[in-house]
Amino acid sequence: MQFIFPAFLFGLLSLTIPVIIHLFHMRRYKKVYFSNVQFLKNIQQKQSSRKNLKRRMILLTRVLALTFLVLAFAKPYIPSKSNSNEVNRQHTVSVFVDNSYSMETINREGTLLDEARRRAKELASGYSLNDRFQLLTHDFEGAHQRLLSRKEFFDEVDKIKISPQSRKIQQIIDRQQSLLNTQPGTVKEIFVISDFQKNLLSSQPVKTDKNIPVRLIKLKAASMPNVTVDSAWLVSAVHSPGAGEKLIVTLHNYADEKAEKVPLKLIINGIQKSLGSFTIKGRSIQNDTLSFSGLQAGWQSAEIQLQDNPVTFDNHFYLTFKVEPQMPLLLIDGGIPNRYLTAVFGSDPFFKSETVHDGNVDYARLATYPFIVLTDVKSISVGLAQQLQVYVKKGGTLAIFPADGADLPSYRALLQPMGVNFPEALMTDMGRVATINLQSKVFKNIFEQLPQNPDLPMVLKFYRLSTNSSLAGERLFDMPGRQPFLADYTSGKGLVYISAVPLNDAYSNLPHHALFVPLMYKMALLSGREQPLFYTIGQDESIETLPIQASDRTIIKLVKPKQIIIPDLRQQEGSTLLYFSDQVHEPGTYNLMKQDSIFSKLAFNNSRSESDLSYLTDSELKTSVPGKYNLVMSATGPLSSKDTVAKASLGLELWKFCLIISLICLGAEMLLVRLYRPEENMTEISV
Repeated sequence: MQFIFPAFLFGLLSLTIPVIIHLFHMRRYKKVYFSNVQFLKNIQQKQSSRKNLKRRMILLTRVLALTFLVLAFAKPYIPSKSNSNEVNRQHTVSVFVDNSYSMETINREGTLLDEARRRAKELASGYSLNDRFQLLTHDFEGAHQRLLSRKEFFDEVDKIKISPQSRKIQQIIDRQQSLLNTQPGTVKEIFVISDFQKNLLSSQPVKTDKNIPVRLIKLKAASMPNVTVDSAWLVSAVHSPGAGEKLIVTLHNYADEKAEKVPLKLIINGIQKSLGSFTIKGRSIQNDTLSFSGLQAGWQSAEIQLQDNPVTFDNHFYLTFKVEPQMPLLLIDGGIPNRYLTAVFGSDPFFKSETVHDGNVDYARLATYPFIVLTDVKSISVGLAQQLQVYVKKGGTLAIFPADGADLPSYRALLQPMGVNFPEALMTDMGRVATINLQSKVFKNIFEQLPQNPDLPMVLKFYRLSTNSSLAGERLFDMPGRQPFLADYTSGKGLVYISAVPLNDAYSNLPHHALFVPLMYKMALLSGREQPLFYTIGQDESIETLPIQASDRTIIKLVKPKQIIIPDLRQQEGSTLLYFSDQVHEPGTYNLMKQDSIFSKLAFNNSRSESDLSYLTDSELKTSVPGKYNLVMSATGPLSSKDTVAKASLGLELWKFCLIISLICLGAEMLLVRLYRPEENMTEISV
């Protein structure tokens, strides 16, 4: 047994006081004369022995009461094996307080965050004034990487607010250990106060420093039903003014019970565009469609509103997109514009096509074209090939129709690095396209009804494409023998269409076929190279946009009412990277401003990892955070967090037991005094 305040043991000298009182207690005797005391002498001797025993018992109870009272002030304890001989050393304690959205849940003591604040203060109260504390939250702010006194710690705890950030428990403990490891010679401890949602854990067990014990204080949270919008996307990649649009919304029911008639509302630029009501089975995900139209050209700020109580932090989902008055296209030819392509895209005012010779391509402007068609170019230069590869990698769509008499090695140099099958040899076999892939997105919604024997393009001669089975391409048309006629391939963020025939009457009748116009229109409309509809706070720390031409004096800023964020810019080939460094904390729509003009609009949403209000059990926590001295503590037990600290860091404290025993001894003394009256005057009997 050891003592926290051994100086109080000097108080044991006070035990001499009741002993002295009992030894020198003066008793007065009253004489009563009797003529015969033969029988009274025996009675007096018996009563005197009994009274001496009672006095000794009272003395014992008083001494014990005083002894245990002194011991209570000295705070005795039985040291724990992990922290023996470390009590008198300075403690460095890291306390993590979960301030994610799930901590808004209400319990008997208010919100979980209120309870977490109180528990954190109780923890600090369990240590001495010389100990130092780190306060950490999901925000991972730079101010959290310093040590605080107890008073400073209390002040910082009161400032904790709900944050959209959500970290894994491994990240949290690593952050705590990184600071504690800079404090040699101190007793280090880690506390994590959280409701411990299941999303805190990754698939691997948490790795901890065996020399730093980890205490997990679990707050009791009630499981609540919750439905949220996980994601959304538009069916069409290109948006034209007044056109009909379809928005696919992914709804997720995190509860076990079915959610019925969940109202869903779509608001664009402050105007309600669509309204729906959906029913979702328990623990399931489903996609639903919201249709709308009547958009004007320009940036669109959309918001999906979901009415789902009592959990409301994930009831709003934001997205942005741009409606272009015209779609720019680039047609690269070998010197003579292809009359078929010019006729197709020139007949619709929505398409703004630009024709250029392959030797006069402005590489700096390639990123501004969502769709590029390369046709009738006999030999592709190295520079053009490299720029087109970068263009596709960044998300552009490239359609290639080889030239008559093409230089096949130059086509191979362009296509092979992108993972696309390339023309190998010229074949003079005549035939007809055998199959059409109606499951391809290119042909969806084109045919009202396809005849059993459709008239497909006739082929006079063609380029045989390489057949590397490892390349993940999709066949749009096939000739007999599974020879590809037209196929598309995903490369980087973009898409490449490769044709086995030039747009030349000597090779096929494709330019005159009824499928040619809808085919080219659909390829162009599916090629929208736009920024993502939304970003996730805490996950998308950098954003790639179209190139922003900015000088040293040009100010690029992200603006939301009452908030201005200045990002770091990094120019790279074909795009600009913006770094926000955890400056975005609130969901909503932000304007990306270049000087005083809007360059684009960006939508940020909270991570949906907090939406699943399922929690880890004590056994799951012990398994996931293994360690000899790591403990899982429940915040709902009879002990306060202050008592928990003493038990975890010091061992078994005994001062409460000493205080109870002292009170019991005082009570025993009172009973002895009251029932046996030992202080009553003694009577001396004389003859």
